[in-house]
Amino acid sequence: MTTTDLFHDGNRSLQDRFGSRGIADRLEELARTEFAPSDQSFIEESIYFFLGTADAKGRPDVSFKGGPAGFVRVTGANELAFPDYDGNGMFRSLGNIATNPNVSLLFIAMHGRPRRLRVVGTAEVRSEDPLLGSTVGAQLMIRVSARAIFPNCPRYIPQLELREASPYIPEPGQPFLEPEWKTYDVFKDVVHQRHPTYRG
Repeated sequence: MTTTDLFHDGNRSLQDRFGSRGIADRLEELARTEFAPSDQSFIEESIYFFLGTADAKGRPDVSFKGGPAGFVRVTGANELAFPDYDGNGMFRSLGNIATNPNVSLLFIAMHGRPRRLRVVGTAEVRSEDPLLGSTVGAQLMIRVSARAIFPNCPRYIPQLELREASPYIPEPGQPFLEPEWKTYDVFKDVVHQRHPTYRG
């Protein structure tokens, strides 16, 4: 078996079983360690992506991350940054990163021209970052150093209609909107005011 930056024995065994090793090798040739201009424009136009993390024992988790166009920024040749907004307070993704920095990001367009882009690398959660002061609603900033950037087949992406942005996305000069679930009886006795470091 041959182990590479993208493929291990488990991948290779299935590639050989289904005769797709040649395609996999070609796709690996297309993988890059620095963002192309088209990667940057796609990432910075995205209003959501999916973040895959795992804890120190390798137990996986995945989260949806959303925000206004530009909430994810390419900040270097192989680096991107995105904010952590107020959520449900479990900190599953960021807690995982604190114990295991390996992450995978899936950017996907399900409206307009279908497209997918994967970014695999390591992440760092920062409570002090130059971008925090200019990012409305950010309570922390996450920096990702990419070790592999590659496209993904979009054939099964459905054609969806983008109707409107979430009303909870932080907007400059607008009051912070709390989600209705925080008023439910099961939660309201444990819901606190926004963290004092919240940057609105």
